[in-house]
Amino acid sequence: MGGTEGLDLIFEEVFGFGAVQNMNQSYGGGGEIGGGGLSISEWKDIPAELLLRILSLADDQTVVVASGVCHGWRDAISWGLTHLSFYWCKKNMNNLVLSLTPKFTKLQVLILRQDTPQLQDEAVEKIASHCRELQELDLSKSFRLTDSSLYALARGCPNLVKLNISGCSAFSDSAVGYLTGFCRKLKFLNLCGCVKAATDRALKAIGYNCNEMQYLNLGWCDRIGDEGVKSLAYGCPDLRALDLCGCVLITDESVVALANNCLHLRSLGLYYCQNITDRAMYSLAQSRAKNRVWAPVKKTRYQEEEGLTNLNISQCTALTPPAVQALCDSFPSLHTCPDRHSLIISGCLSLTSVHCACGVQGHRSNTTAIPHLAH
Repeated sequence: MGGTEGLDLIFEEVFGFGAVQNMNQSYGGGGEIGGGGLSISEWKDIPAELLLRILSLADDQTVVVASGVCHGWRDAISWGLTHLSFYWCKKNMNNLVLSLTPKFTKLQVLILRQDTPQLQDEAVEKIASHCRELQELDLSKSFRLTDSSLYALARGCPNLVKLNISGCSAFSDSAVGYLTGFCRKLKFLNLCGCVKAATDRALKAIGYNCNEMQYLNLGWCDRIGDEGVKSLAYGCPDLRALDLCGCVLITDESVVALANNCLHLRSLGLYYCQNITDRAMYSLAQSRAKNRVWAPVKKTRYQEEEGLTNLNISQCTALTPPAVQALCDSFPSLHTCPDRHSLIISGCLSLTSVHCACGVQGHRSNTTAIPHLAH
């Protein structure tokens, strides 16, 4: 649903069937819609609070159309709109952002994810100039953007908490470092596929500037080595999820640093990190004991689930069953059974004997049963 037809349908949903017709008939004639003596003779007469209620039922395309109805609507939307997505826009997204961004100055969440690259630096610069309260921005697959966009965001949007620039292959590590120097509140950062941007130099900047970082995706950034991951582990102790899939240069040193310093780590991706050995697995298993030392005596439900709940070690062919089994024994939330598969070990044929906790219990309770095996 979009355009003026969408507005009419939503208006009727709020006020009742035929409301738009009645209003159009009384346009300029002082018609009255709704109870309580509310007098609405034109679209522009709708109070801002009621307008925002109406638009909360609309899709983002309809909201964009509504912003062009009149000055009153534009001002109300500018005052009250905090979340907006342009993902529906398959053509001319760049021009749309350039024309509309000055209207939506209170935006906190802006989704500009694209199937085909449309955005250019001038659009991001416009966002940075007008959306000073922005906290979440998705620019994924914006292949045309250059470092100028990150420099503009650094200067204009210091309150960014979540940034997705996955697939933005033109960004450099210098621009990422500059961004983190200003956007120190970042907790979520997706750099998947940003090969030039995600380097040891960039990770050092993240570790130094963004101490609140919790979720970081570095998938397929094959220039990252132990030096960068260790800087990240030392500087971001609150990391909860880290994707290092395809980071082929890292070794046990990276995992040991994470195990020793990031005690809240719950999800770790190590797919195709073939330099990882049993030492890394044992260090992760031992981190569970450290977590118990620092945990309060009385645990909440959330704290009971502390520790690794997801681990991808597919194609890590140097690992042996005793080390991975020790990890499973330390973290009962790691599952190899099909219904709750959270330990991913595809391509590691030597690990098919590893059981999760529930698989071991089932095996013990019924010696004739076939235990759940890791896939």
